[in-house]
Amino acid sequence: MSVDLAGFLGVVLLAYLVPGPDFLVILRSAGEHPAKGRAAALGAQTGLCVHMLAAAAGLSLIATRSPVVYDSIKLLGAAYLVYLGTRAVLTARRHHARKTATDHPDNRTAPPGPNEPARGRWRAGFTEGLLTNVLNPKAALFFLSILPQFVHGDGSPARQIFLLGTLDILIGVPYWFALVAVAARLRALLARPKIRHRWELTTGWLFIAIGLGIATTS
Repeated sequence: MSVDLAGFLGVVLLAYLVPGPDFLVILRSAGEHPAKGRAAALGAQTGLCVHMLAAAAGLSLIATRSPVVYDSIKLLGAAYLVYLGTRAVLTARRHHARKTATDHPDNRTAPPGPNEPARGRWRAGFTEGLLTNVLNPKAALFFLSILPQFVHGDGSPARQIFLLGTLDILIGVPYWFALVAVAARLRALLARPKIRHRWELTTGWLFIAIGLGIATTS
């Protein structure tokens, strides 16, 4: 397969460096727990696998040429991001209200809430990462419009898209895991109530803003 691997790798790295919904999901999950961050990263890359297989099979072409299908995917993705953002904002306010009640002299002996089970934490992170990328039409367009530019005309387009997509996904795994490792070092900082409250509010409103932006973009 004769392709411009240097150019392809440059495009892939640039795509990962530009923050998107998956970046925010993984970073926020890692702030809660490193295992949840890694699960979100694997979920996001699994979502890319779905788009890669769809592009190789030509399904993405059908979706992008059908305004109804494309708009449906876009609105579902936007709604999911708004849901994540709303949940984060409500969680921040609930934790803030709980802390305020706990700090009251009559309530300082209140026990902390139970930690999220490891299996549930992993499942939640993976699901969020998976749905964020599966419902992201821009991810589908990347495999449909960017990858074919590096496909050699003499070979099988589907096979080459599959190989390039696999390389893209393999590059993303260590990148996301490195991001999770950095975020894990900041967990102690994010565990401070005031910082945690601001972090939840900030990421929540960012999710909502990105979701609304996707929904209103033509």
